[in-house]
Amino acid sequence: MSDATTYAPEISDLGEKIVSLTLLKAVELADYLEKVHNIKPAAGGGVMMAAAGGAAAGAEAAPAKTEFTVVLDGVAAADKKISIIKVVREITGLGLKEAKDLVEGAPKNVKENIAKDEAETVKKKLEDAGAKVSLK
Repeated sequence: MSDATTYAPEISDLGEKIVSLTLLKAVELADYLEKVHNIKPAAGGGVMMAAAGGAAAGAEAAPAKTEFTVVLDGVAAADKKISIIKVVREITGLGLKEAKDLVEGAPKNVKENIAKDEAETVKKKLEDAGAKVSLK
């Protein structure tokens, strides 16, 4: 017998979505709630985190990041823009116009949610081409 039938459908749906979150998404949700709405999980793993399949322990382990985003912060020198566009095209598979727009619109994410090794490699390629890059 499920208690979910005694709750409003939108509450049941929301509860099911929270329970099905992956550990990384649960940590991201906790971070979002804290930064945007100033809602902090209760000590010892609040109801939201406990419902997310034990993600409270993962929230404490958040500094051990496994996915990174490579951010193009800008162009170090104007004469390097063409070489940076070439590297962006190689890394992302974007067309010439899209890669040019990305470089000119910095700061922009070049690659998201990638492993640290790959992120470091992408960062090095962009820096070698003359870009200012950061990892987040």
